[in-house]
Amino acid sequence: MKFFLALSLVAGALAAVAQPTKNSPNSLANNQVQVAGGRLAGATAPSGIHEFKGIPYAAPPVGPRRWQAPQPAQPWKDVRPATQFGPRAMQLPLFSDMNFRSNSVSEDCLYLNVWTGAQSAKERRPVLVYFYGGGFVAGDGSEPRYDGEALARRGIVTVTVNYRLGVFGFLAHPELTKESPHHASGNYGLLDQAAALRWVSDNIAAFGGDPQHITIAGESAGSWSVSAQMASPLAKNLIVGAIGESGSLLGLQPLATLAQAEQAGVAFATSLGASSLGALRALPAQQVLDATAKPDAPRFSAIEDGYFLPRPPAEIYAAGAQAAVPLLVGWNSLEMNYPFLLGQLPPTAENYRNTVQKLYGSRTAEALRLYPAGSDAEAEQSANALASDRFIAYSTWKWAEMHAQTGDQPVYRYLFARPRPALPPAPAASGAVHSAEIEYALGNLGTNKVYNWTADDYKVSDIMQAYFANFIKSGNPNGAGLVNWPAANRGAKGQALRLDASPKVEAEANRTRYLFLEQAGKQ
Repeated sequence: MKFFLALSLVAGALAAVAQPTKNSPNSLANNQVQVAGGRLAGATAPSGIHEFKGIPYAAPPVGPRRWQAPQPAQPWKDVRPATQFGPRAMQLPLFSDMNFRSNSVSEDCLYLNVWTGAQSAKERRPVLVYFYGGGFVAGDGSEPRYDGEALARRGIVTVTVNYRLGVFGFLAHPELTKESPHHASGNYGLLDQAAALRWVSDNIAAFGGDPQHITIAGESAGSWSVSAQMASPLAKNLIVGAIGESGSLLGLQPLATLAQAEQAGVAFATSLGASSLGALRALPAQQVLDATAKPDAPRFSAIEDGYFLPRPPAEIYAAGAQAAVPLLVGWNSLEMNYPFLLGQLPPTAENYRNTVQKLYGSRTAEALRLYPAGSDAEAEQSANALASDRFIAYSTWKWAEMHAQTGDQPVYRYLFARPRPALPPAPAASGAVHSAEIEYALGNLGTNKVYNWTADDYKVSDIMQAYFANFIKSGNPNGAGLVNWPAANRGAKGQALRLDASPKVEAEANRTRYLFLEQAGKQ
């Protein structure tokens, strides 16, 4: 008995030594961490999750650094407060569903935010880095729907990242290409994301995260970004998993080449009266941003630049040269509505058939077999389906398909089918619209006060969080109490998990549609 008592006392003493105290440099109890740039002071949420906001991961891309690859952040001497979100990237107020907690818009926008439940820097929790959506022209890591607290409560160190948008994130120009050591320009927003991933890899251990276990995720443009980071030699070796919600760079139209993007950049500069790169950099940021709203302004987005993307993305994925990591990927049941195709025209069978004729010419009959229009009601349904496929479903399907064939890693595919609650007097949507899944997946329904969420909505959210958390931790979304989600691999029949209040596995239903769109797009 004395022996066991002594053993117990020794074990207790060792445990006390191993347990970090509040004043220990390894402790997060005082909400202070040491990163490469200096010491940060965060805050603790009522849930006990530690929050660190507005952390600079790169130098402000202003002045001569406007339209340059991100540079290292300057270190600071005193303890830096990390309790407020950093400024969001330059953007116009384009989307009514965006709700920001950051208090300003600025070129000085390269900040990230961390949520962690770890109590010690010695812990090694899995990490999620999330990229926001917004078409590469809007969005911010401060949006409540991306809040990382819920997943942090499930044992994941969660990070949201700001990156440059629009003209500031994706302008290409011959002078920019000439001054670049990599002979490339454009894609600065994607380079920002890659720099943030490197910062996370170098510093996340201070927050109790595992730098060897980073999963990236995103929705819409954020999902597109995930597919791009997987393809880029700058980032693909930093991650162990990827989650894509609606979108990829493997779309129906090829990316613009560097030469094409440079031409558009010169035309844009000329429209501002800037005959040189120096003159363009000297213009006020707001003036440059406002010019992008003009009807004849080019759309600034990601390109095949020869550096971040050294060759066409389809070639990278076809060769299996993308990140060899598990992929969880899917889209929503109503990604887009018929006005995307028909404009202001009512969705009658005649209007729809005429639009299909303009789109597909000699292949109209084939298109109408896949997207039929036997009645006005059927035409509206088909128009919604074709709009959704052309907008984002095809590119997401193609990503899943190619990674399953060449990535030698499991692919878990979903269809999110939970409509949001109706907003009277409008009827309930006939499916899950674009971006509707974000609050469910990240556990943030309560941050969206627009909808009267039901018990079933919270059930769906709990299910999605469980699948996502399992995948982030292990590369496999399956776990106790969940419907088994089969992986698709090379040669396997296509299956997807239909996510609703009662999830179920379904056979792939629309492969013929996607193959048609792919073939028709090559004509």
